Amino acid sequence: MTQEMIFEHPLNERIRTFLRLEHLLEKVEYFVAQSEQWSTRAAIEALLDVVAITARADIKTELLKEIDRNLSTLARVRHQPGVDPAALEEVVGGLDKAAAGIHDIAGQIGSNARDDEFLKAVAQRSSIPGGACSFDVPLYHHFLTQPIAQRRARIDQWFADMNPVHDAIRLVLSLARTSATPRSLTAEGGFFQEALDNQAPAQLLRVGVPEEWPVYPEISGHKNRFSIRFMRAEPGSRPVPSQDDIPFRLTCCVF
Repeated sequence: MTQEMIFEHPLNERIRTFLRLEHLLEKVEYFVAQSEQWSTRAAIEALLDVVAITARADIKTELLKEIDRNLSTLARVRHQPGVDPAALEEVVGGLDKAAAGIHDIAGQIGSNARDDEFLKAVAQRSSIPGGACSFDVPLYHHFLTQPIAQRRARIDQWFADMNPVHDAIRLVLSLARTSATPRSLTAEGGFFQEALDNQAPAQLLRVGVPEEWPVYPEISGHKNRFSIRFMRAEPGSRPVPSQDDIPFRLTCCVF
């Protein structure tokens, strides 16, 4: 089977925020598992980005709204032909557990890290290019020289109230990504557009491009229509629109 690159494009602000948080939370998880000082720095940088996002938006409310929307959708399809009751109950149970985890968070998401004086100092200096180097924040340098077990324990403490968020976002996005079957299509002359069903608003577009094609999609869209322009990457110069007929797979995720 041909390997493909997957490109995603959110069609509303809620999913846009969830995708950004998923990216950052996965970055924290990846780098916190490494032992090098540079990996710890990368984990903390991602953690500070999560703190910034959760300070600007009420992620707690947005997640609970999305979980409730999913539960309502599942309730409507419960008795439709072809629905596996056992699989449906498993998904509903996962959503209920995710909602309970969000409800159990005391206060605002990210407050463990946001209220920490050490992280406040690192965040303040990190806004300056190179500002968090060893001579600018000697306390940070001291922290990075501690044994990895000690560094991980501290990060786990800051991350504690974000774990339920990560679990909920993973579940919500997984349901969206698997809610429709991909269609095999062709972008004639490197361009494709399509209208969306207003009665079943899409949440997310997923575009699969065969790895052997040296192109990537630029996607623009909203709840009514979207377009895809395939671009060819040119080393050392600006990308140019492809004029080829590009085969791709499209998934309009409506769940």
